[in-house]
Amino acid sequence: MYTSLITTQDKALCHLFLHCCFRDGQFTQSEVDDVADKFVRLGLNEELNFKDELKDYNSYTNELTDEKTYIEFLVKQICPTNELALYSYCVELAVSDMSFDNKEDRLFKILGAILNIAEPDQELIQKLIIQRQLVQDEKFF
Repeated sequence: MYTSLITTQDKALCHLFLHCCFRDGQFTQSEVDDVADKFVRLGLNEELNFKDELKDYNSYTNELTDEKTYIEFLVKQICPTNELALYSYCVELAVSDMSFDNKEDRLFKILGAILNIAEPDQELIQKLIIQRQLVQDEKFF
C-alpha cells in the first residue's frame, strides 16, 4: 500500500506533513493551505505534485493499522539530520486548526520517540508552537 507509493525522501516528508495535519480527521481548507505552503517553502513542489500526493495519501490512510510502523517508515525514508526542526514543523501543522486532540498527542509521542527527542523537549516544542499559533491568531502576547 503506502510503501509502493512513498519511494523518495520528498514524498515521505510530504506524507508525514499530511498525516500530521489530518490526523484529527478534520480536513479544512486552511489546513490544506498550510501543508501546501510548507510544501512550496521547502521546495517539494519542484519534484512532486501536491494534489497527486494528497490523492495518494487519501488512498491508503483509512487502511493504516499500525501508526508507529507507518511513522517509522516515513522517518527512515526522510533520514532527518535536524530532528527538532522536523518535529516542530509537524506540530505546527497539527495545531494549525487550533486543536490538539488525543490522536495527535499519541502521534507526537510516537514521532518524538522515533526521532529520539526527550519528552520534556517534546512538551516544550508543543507548548511553544501552540503559543505562537495563539499569538498569530489572537494578535496578542
